[in-house]
Amino acid sequence: MHIIKVDAIDSTNIFLRELIRKKKQVDPICVLAREQLAGKGQMGTVWQSNPGQNLTCSVFIPIQGVPLADQFFISMVTSLAVYDTLRSMMITKLSVKWPNDILSDRQKLCGILIENVVKNGSMIGAVIGVGVNVNQTNFDNLPQAGSLKQILGYNLEVEEVLNSLLQRLQKRFLELVASNYHSIKKEYEEVLFRKNKPSAFMNAKGESFVGIIKSVTNEGKLQVLIEDDIISDFDLKEVKLLY
Repeated sequence: MHIIKVDAIDSTNIFLRELIRKKKQVDPICVLAREQLAGKGQMGTVWQSNPGQNLTCSVFIPIQGVPLADQFFISMVTSLAVYDTLRSMMITKLSVKWPNDILSDRQKLCGILIENVVKNGSMIGAVIGVGVNVNQTNFDNLPQAGSLKQILGYNLEVEEVLNSLLQRLQKRFLELVASNYHSIKKEYEEVLFRKNKPSAFMNAKGESFVGIIKSVTNEGKLQVLIEDDIISDFDLKEVKLLY
C-alpha cells in the first residue's frame, strides 16, 4: 500500500477525502501524519495527540459489493483489525467499546473515525481514520486514556505499529469482500466491552439507566436488555455507555 508521510496536517481524513475528490483515487492509500492540528473523533470530539508520539493516520480502502445497509460491517472489520494488531503486540485485556473504541481493561488506546465514500447510491470505498496512543504518557483531562508505552513499559516505533495495522486491515477487508458477515459479526460481538454485564447508560435526555449489552444489529445499533426483559436498539446519538 502506498503511504504518504506528512509532518503536520489539519486532518488526515480531510486530506484523503480531498485526494479522492481531485484524483479520483481507486487504489488503497494511507496518509501518516506526525501531527494533526484538527484531528477529529466520534461525534465531533477532538483527538488529543502529542506530535510524533502516536499513530495518527487515515487509510482509503476501495470497496465494492457492500450494500449501504451493511456499512457498519466496515466499522466491525476495522475494529477487529486494530484489535488483532494490539493483541499481536501482547496487549492484554482488550475489548471493543461500541461502536469502535479499542480498550485495554478500561483504558482507551485507539479511536476510529470512518467516512464512507458513496457514488451514485453505491459504496465505492471508505476513509478510515485511526488514532492509536503509542508513546504518549500524559493526557490532559482524559483519565480514561492510555497508551501502549504505559502498558508495555517501553517506546515503540510508530511506523512498525502502522505496518502491522495495514497488513491486518487488508486481511480483514478481504473477509468483508468475501461476505463473511456472520463470522465478522460473531467475532465483533465476542470482544464487545461490557457484553452480558449490567452497565450504566445515559440517554439523549441525560437520564441514566441500567442495562445489559446483548448484541448489535447489522446496521450498528446497540441492543440492550433493559427492565421487563425488553431489548431496545440504540444508535450512537441515543445512548452513551458510562464507565
